[in-house]
Amino acid sequence: MSALPVALTIAGSDPGGGAGIQADLRTFAAFGVHGASVITALTAQDGRGVHAIAEVPPAFVGQQLDAVLGDLDVRATKTGMLHRAAAIDVLVARRLPLLVVDPVIAATGGEALLEPAGVAALRERLLPLATLVTPNLREAEVLTGRPVTDPAGMREAARALVALGAGAALVKGGHLAGDAIDVLYDGHEFRELRAPRIEGRRLHGTGCVLSAAIAAGLALGDGLADAVAEAKRYIVRVIESAPRSGRAPIVPR
Repeated sequence: MSALPVALTIAGSDPGGGAGIQADLRTFAAFGVHGASVITALTAQDGRGVHAIAEVPPAFVGQQLDAVLGDLDVRATKTGMLHRAAAIDVLVARRLPLLVVDPVIAATGGEALLEPAGVAALRERLLPLATLVTPNLREAEVLTGRPVTDPAGMREAARALVALGAGAALVKGGHLAGDAIDVLYDGHEFRELRAPRIEGRRLHGTGCVLSAAIAAGLALGDGLADAVAEAKRYIVRVIESAPRSGRAPIVPR
């Protein structure tokens, strides 16, 4: 068993390494956290989009989870691409500590990564178990059923997500014009995290990296607000260092 704090990612595999399991594990390592992983789907993807998906049978997802949870002292968990409602049912049946839900519904290029029944399962069964949910604007719209087009809408979406059962919500405003603003709501107060927009970068996988960084902070014992703030600083450094090719490299912490 590793002497390092352990964080677990439950997500799809990206063979190019820019997103998914591979990006999560690199992020955990950058934070000094031992990374464990459970793979829900295999993808054929690159910086331009997802070209094919091979599902991992939900029963095997459960076997992977049981192997990890039975052997390692997992302190924090994050989810990414879950693909099927049946995979979500597998997660709900197990105890996942300090759960960060990145509600991956579609790829940057628009390809569906979660079936409609999976969206309902995520909303109704997984969100109530989440310490934090981290949707982008489109994901927040799908989960709440309301348009999210400005910071005021982000606040209302965050409030609605907590009302659905999440412990806290971080609504990401990276697709808005102007500064990159994210809104964190913990059920009691709002916090706004702002950073200057970095133009000229075409990236995929930044949502994976951000949620993995939050999970790493939680595994290290940080409080939620501190983990989110450090993850925000980290993703800014990642974007600043990124080439213009669609890859999302990880910079040293």
